[in-house]
Amino acid sequence: MQNNPGGPYDDVFNNLARIVEDIVKSMPESQHARIIGYTIITRQADSGDPEVFRLNSPEDDGEVPYEVVETDNELFITAELPSDLKNAPFADIETQCVRIIADDRITTIMLDGPIDRIHSYYRVHRGIMDISLRKIRHL
Repeated sequence: MQNNPGGPYDDVFNNLARIVEDIVKSMPESQHARIIGYTIITRQADSGDPEVFRLNSPEDDGEVPYEVVETDNELFITAELPSDLKNAPFADIETQCVRIIADDRITTIMLDGPIDRIHSYYRVHRGIMDISLRKIRHL
């Protein structure tokens, strides 16, 4: 009998993590590969709504919680959107900052250097906003 004290899907998620790791290792230039956020939502009858758990998350201060990952050529911002939005959230991408607007919550993220607005974009999927920003390279 299999001992699985954490939950019925723990083995599935551990195996999925190993599969993704193997895929990334086999990619060309894998030493530079990054996985920027992902969402796994399971349906469990007795658990209620899905939740995101964060370490050291700040108390609700009116801002949308986000994480920034930077590479040599790009910035990636992943934001957790409120679940009770009345309007579609959007990202206002400027050359020196990004504003995440989710109803009455406006979160401004100042950038260290200029970004290329034309080649930067965002998408919203299942309560997560992913923003990809291309840096302007100075010659």
